[in-house]
Amino acid sequence: MINITAADVNKLRQMTGAGMMDCKKALQESEGDFEKAIDNLRTKGQKVAAKRADRDANEGIVLSQTTEDKTFAAVVMLNCETDFVGKTPEFTQLAKDILDLGIKNRTKSLDELKGLKLDAISIEEKLNEMLAKTGEKLQLTHYEFIEAPVVFAYNHHGNRLATILGLNKKDANNVSEIGHELAMQIAAMNPIAIDKEDVTPEIIKRELEIGREQARQEGKPEEMIEKIATGKLSKFYRDSTLLNQDFVRDTKKTVRQYLADNDKDIKVTAFKRLMLGA
Repeated sequence: MINITAADVNKLRQMTGAGMMDCKKALQESEGDFEKAIDNLRTKGQKVAAKRADRDANEGIVLSQTTEDKTFAAVVMLNCETDFVGKTPEFTQLAKDILDLGIKNRTKSLDELKGLKLDAISIEEKLNEMLAKTGEKLQLTHYEFIEAPVVFAYNHHGNRLATILGLNKKDANNVSEIGHELAMQIAAMNPIAIDKEDVTPEIIKRELEIGREQARQEGKPEEMIEKIATGKLSKFYRDSTLLNQDFVRDTKKTVRQYLADNDKDIKVTAFKRLMLGA
């Protein structure tokens, strides 16, 4: 059997909020695979936090920004080892300088960003300069961008979470308010896609399998299993796709209805969300 360390168990606990023993058992059953362990916990009815194992769980800073014409937005994550260093003015300024560089050049990938010069030296050299001052390893780990007729950026208090959003109409009714509200909605509710049609087949398959297994463990009749799983998938769409979520500011309507109330032709073209430790 694979050796599951206390650190592994604690990491899964921080990712999911599940109990230590449940996390240990889930990791043992999944042979150390964190994604499978999360699904294992969900299958057994655990209410796990909406976090996945596809991000680096380090300290640091996340920042987002738009160009002046609001047609290009970017969000960047710069990691360090401790919260202390992550909050220093020098570290924050370095992250801002890197993001400014990406925005100025309308950079479209992390590799492209890393290839740019900052104060006549590479970003890697800049990170090494900071390492010499702090004694901590620094990594530029994530960079995302959006181009659209109009874009928005939201930085959550504390700079541990940021979002960017694109809309198809810059002259839509209340467009500035809509962009701001949806950027905050994405920060708060962490949707995985714009609409249910945008959810990948792999995720749909996984959610159906989890729904079936949950129904069986609840003792439901076999002939009802598929219907129950489909119902759980529908709830997953409502909880996890932006347009079908309850609008945070007014939970009597969905985000789709909120958009239609303001401008029937406005659409979300894309969104990105980065969060430390998520």
